Amino acid sequence: MIAGSVVVWLTEGTWHSVVDAAAAAAPADATVVLLHVVDTRLEEAVHGAYGGLLGRHRRHRDPGDTVGQAAAGAGADLLAAASARLGRPARHDIRDGLVEREVVAACEGAALLVCARDGDRSRLGPKSLGRYTRFVVDHAPCAVLLIWPEQAPALGSIPPPPAHYPRHPGG
Repeated sequence: MIAGSVVVWLTEGTWHSVVDAAAAAAPADATVVLLHVVDTRLEEAVHGAYGGLLGRHRRHRDPGDTVGQAAAGAGADLLAAASARLGRPARHDIRDGLVEREVVAACEGAALLVCARDGDRSRLGPKSLGRYTRFVVDHAPCAVLLIWPEQAPALGSIPPPPAHYPRHPGG
């Protein structure tokens, strides 16, 4: 990764907001890297299901290959659309692998990662982060700009503390 770069992690459901946040946050002289990761777990699952149904000696084309090619094509289309929306030069980085680990690896040497909440966005709290995003936020080797892809929920969406919540001594 280019030192001081801004990595923009793009996912299908939130990329518009992430690109807009990156455009506002990235310094004019920073290198912007648009990142999309194709999750190899999906392709492996299709390969496994196909092999399990038809056996190892199959004569037909394995649909796992088609799924992988379609995912890579969709990722390239996503990066092109994001690049157009960003409105400034950006490097494209398409990776295959375990999403959370590839995003962390892409951030090595970067100054900033821009990403979006992808869990339960109906209320404030830790469940607003999906498992991959939680891993990335916990392990990113750079600053993280974590955005709400739409309007953040009201403070009233925070659940009350449990009834057995410990009180401060003397209070």
